[in-house]
Amino acid sequence: MTSLLTVHEVAIRDEVDIVQIRQAVREVAVSVGFSLVEQTKLVTAASELARNTLKHGGGGMAEVELEQDTHRATLRLVFRDEGPGIADVELALTDGYSTAGGLGLGLTGARRLADEFELRTQPGQGTTVIVGFHTGRAAPR
Repeated sequence: MTSLLTVHEVAIRDEVDIVQIRQAVREVAVSVGFSLVEQTKLVTAASELARNTLKHGGGGMAEVELEQDTHRATLRLVFRDEGPGIADVELALTDGYSTAGGLGLGLTGARRLADEFELRTQPGQGTTVIVGFHTGRAAPR
């Protein structure tokens, strides 16, 4: 049987909220038993996606979800905004592409780090990015 639980929700309005979501992700990752390397990947992806939510979406929401079954746990990060959306998804997922003068590694970096990556966007209606990270074992109860 699989269970899904939203363990944290953070409104992304400013830089302080980026720190808050990073801390929340690390806390859950430690409690589930992710290795230090896996924790670093999770926190890095959370930081990049939270920054994108703030910078490109004008802010939004972040959720940390924990899905577990008898074989493994999946920590899923969901970032939603109601910003302008992404007009050209293929271009946005190209290394080095940036509309804001950055390094262009936020989306592509998060996609490389995660076991699961999903992007939903519509121009003028915002963007949702979901990344998932698997442990090789069931989460402790």
